[in-house]
Amino acid sequence: MKTYTKTDSPLGELLLVGEGTALTSLSLPGQRSTPVVRDGWRRDDEAFEEATRQLSAYFAGRLPRFELSLAPEGTDFQHRVWRALDEIPYGTTTTYGELAARLDVPRAEIRAVGAAIGANPLLVVRPCHRVIGADGSMRGYAGGVERKVRLLTHEGALQPMLG
Repeated sequence: MKTYTKTDSPLGELLLVGEGTALTSLSLPGQRSTPVVRDGWRRDDEAFEEATRQLSAYFAGRLPRFELSLAPEGTDFQHRVWRALDEIPYGTTTTYGELAARLDVPRAEIRAVGAAIGANPLLVVRPCHRVIGADGSMRGYAGGVERKVRLLTHEGALQPMLG
């Protein structure tokens, strides 16, 4: 049975979905392909206590790496790319091309890496926001490029904009 909870964050209300205590998705308001709570799902705040605790610590600047039970649905290739995302250190970025090279994916198939990153169902927790364009540009982010910039600034990978 799918369970869920909602928690506030600096990016808006997050929707956490899981099976038992394993997190299957974490989404932001207005995100592309946002899951919606369905009939038959059960709200279970207790099942997500550790996830919400770690998210609070992350947004407070006290947690650089999540240690959660994750169970996202995806293809073998997507899982391979998502595991590579977990290895990008807090406060750094990498490019799509660098990530593809690390995975031994031919340059001609970089788009497949980008598609797998775009299908990441665990925003924030699985740091797809740390992947940027080769020219330093902020390429797409399912939660919106503005939120990608906010996350990278929060982590110290980007300097805050003067306003």
